Amino acid sequence: MNKVVMPKLGDTMEEGKILSWHKHEGDEVKKGDALAEIETEKVNIEAEAFVAGVLRKILVAEGETVPVGTAIALVGDPKEPLDGDTGGGGQARAAAAPAASTPSVAAEEDPAAEPAPEPAMAGSASRVAESAPVATVYANGRANGSANGLVDAAALVPGAVGRIFISPIARRIASEHQLDVAQIHGTGPGGRIIREDVQAALERNLALGAAPAGVPVAAAIPVTPEAVAPEMAVPASVPSEDVEIAPLSQMRKTIARRLQQSMQTAPHFYVTVSIDATRLGELRASVNEYAASLPQPVKISLNDLIVKGVALALRQVPGVNVSFDGERLLLKKRVHVGVAVALDRGLIVPVVRDADRLTVLEIARESQRLAAAAKANTLKPEEFQGGTFTVSNLGMYGVESFTAVINPPESAILAVGAATPTPVVRDGQVVVRDVMKVTLSSDHRAVDGAVAARFLQALKTILEQPMGLVL
Repeated sequence: MNKVVMPKLGDTMEEGKILSWHKHEGDEVKKGDALAEIETEKVNIEAEAFVAGVLRKILVAEGETVPVGTAIALVGDPKEPLDGDTGGGGQARAAAAPAASTPSVAAEEDPAAEPAPEPAMAGSASRVAESAPVATVYANGRANGSANGLVDAAALVPGAVGRIFISPIARRIASEHQLDVAQIHGTGPGGRIIREDVQAALERNLALGAAPAGVPVAAAIPVTPEAVAPEMAVPASVPSEDVEIAPLSQMRKTIARRLQQSMQTAPHFYVTVSIDATRLGELRASVNEYAASLPQPVKISLNDLIVKGVALALRQVPGVNVSFDGERLLLKKRVHVGVAVALDRGLIVPVVRDADRLTVLEIARESQRLAAAAKANTLKPEEFQGGTFTVSNLGMYGVESFTAVINPPESAILAVGAATPTPVVRDGQVVVRDVMKVTLSSDHRAVDGAVAARFLQALKTILEQPMGLVL
């Protein structure tokens, strides 16, 4: 009997939601058939079967959310008996947690072998039980490798009293903050401790005061739902005529979790410069006039020019194109610029890869393609992962300046405001120029103030003398 599991389609993905089943119990399944539509943190994907057979059992019902690696269905020969522990979705998920305690699934890990933050979640997926065949799930018909479709198994915490199941990212955060995980109440399936539980423990400890130096802060108090400090408690909203309850989508949950993590763990600092964008606007008009006559016309935006300028500035000042790994800096050799796209359901950041090597017209075409795919909810996982720097532009809304939250595991993000007509002094005369304010948010663990200033200085020079963008 082959298990179809919730696939892991990104470094940060921890769970997925079954939106609908395309096949029903008893239906014949061919290799490559779409089994179900799954809502992930960024996009909806179709889970495809890796083996042929009959869909014998659906273990996770429509509308249910389960961690990656959880068995969601069984595919096999119609005459093959079903396992006794697969009587339903809840039972299958309850059985999944104890299974993770076997040595073949979650043996004690070597701390020295901890992966870097960027691929941290992907690394955990390699701890897979081989005792039974597993039907790897594909996303949009593409194999992401065994690490992406199998398990994000719960890890057994060394030294704990009894069995404590905790996700790898939760264990990492708890270790960084010296939290005693035995004192944390797990709210995941089977009592599994997840990231939200650890973050809640951190907030409660801050509210109640830190423990003495050298003592794990969570050991000072039992972190349970009853231990919430009064000032930290948030009263639940009561449905009424004045209140509408809107359940959080997977995307909104991920946005909330990742940005909260970013603000809590990365010490942000901000540097702002004003850029004379007059010549940049003139260049855009000239390029668009030329591009309109091409066999495949394309219209570039001011943001396309900014993305190209950012990519060139990152090449000049590579100290901003980095990630922080707790004890190391990861210097990125390639420049992949994420472009924030606002959707009705949230924010997503498609990535323009190797933006420093693309022409302005290529960046425009790629940006338009990615934005259209994002709005149609058809982005592939590799199209919104692996960015090394992000550009967030609110200028089209008339916003003059703002600060943006860093998109982890990146170490910086550029907030771009509107180019507005502004009186400036040139050669002793007051003239009106289009001035654009940009603010760089940086993680001070990885980027120093002088490095951030040099980056903005390079970007200002590039955008104020924009012919270099097209030569």
